[in-house]
Amino acid sequence: MADARFDYGREAPLNLGAFEVDDLQVIASLAQDAVFPVTEITWRPSERRFAILLNRFRWEDKTAAERRGRPYERVQCVLVVDQVLGVASQGINRKDRDLVLSLLSVTFEPGDDGEGHVLLTLAGDGAIRLHVEALEVTLRDVTRPYKAPSGAAPDHGA
Repeated sequence: MADARFDYGREAPLNLGAFEVDDLQVIASLAQDAVFPVTEITWRPSERRFAILLNRFRWEDKTAAERRGRPYERVQCVLVVDQVLGVASQGINRKDRDLVLSLLSVTFEPGDDGEGHVLLTLAGDGAIRLHVEALEVTLRDVTRPYKAPSGAAPDHGA
């Protein structure tokens, strides 16, 4: 069986930006339950850019997949935070090259004059806190969708 294609859902790859908290909430809802190896985290201080290559569940396609009786999909995407002044993390062993993390939420904690912190909360009590000069986050799909390996939609027991 061939990989799923964007054509199946009649949707284009996502390419979203957030400069306000409401916009970030949209990105956060689409990135929820994304998984990624710890090796796919990149912090470039000279560019003030933090990025992660995620394997995100295609929440926007879930209902269509159920209606058509086809498999759920994931897609690789890049989550980029710009204007980053500093990065801190907890509960993440960067030396464990086999570690796979799961993104639960992305939030913004405002500070003074547009500054603040973007908080990436991970399953298992991990977190990444990005000190930013201003809120500037993008989420962009970079591959075609593929069948979700688990065959199931993420479930939080709701």
